[in-house]
Amino acid sequence: MAPVDPELLATVNQFLALEAKLLDEGREEDWLELLDEELLYVVPIRLATEDRADEIQRGAFRIRDTKYHVRTRLQRLGTGHAYSEIPPSRTMRLVGSVLVQRTADADVVDVTSALLVYRQRGIDDHFDLIPCRRNDTLRLTAQGPRLLTREVILTEVGIATPNLGVFL
Repeated sequence: MAPVDPELLATVNQFLALEAKLLDEGREEDWLELLDEELLYVVPIRLATEDRADEIQRGAFRIRDTKYHVRTRLQRLGTGHAYSEIPPSRTMRLVGSVLVQRTADADVVDVTSALLVYRQRGIDDHFDLIPCRRNDTLRLTAQGPRLLTREVILTEVGIATPNLGVFL
């Protein structure tokens, strides 16, 4: 992996930190502004029965959303009918192990990061810890980085949380 300049690494780290902060504060509309119009957000299925090299099923998804779908999910949250988020989840996202790699396209970078999400809803006694690895592509624009693609690889094969009503 070729080293990247410290300024680019700082820009990507700031983007990931801002994204986590916005989502943790329930500022999904502000987070939506960080998404590229061509966004593809996927959470592929992971099979425990396969060898490690083959366990990620990139043709089968728990979630496969475009920006339109994300916007629709956010609008639904505001209707009071998204019962998985009533009351809303309280979250804390911890982002780390960030690696940045330039691509052939000068304004696009590949980013991998580890994410641990703590999630609790006010009516529940328990909490969820959702660990995952994220493979992102960011478009570098004059307005700052924009999330172009995100592939979320859940660490758990069977999800312990009752729903994925939060963005990872």
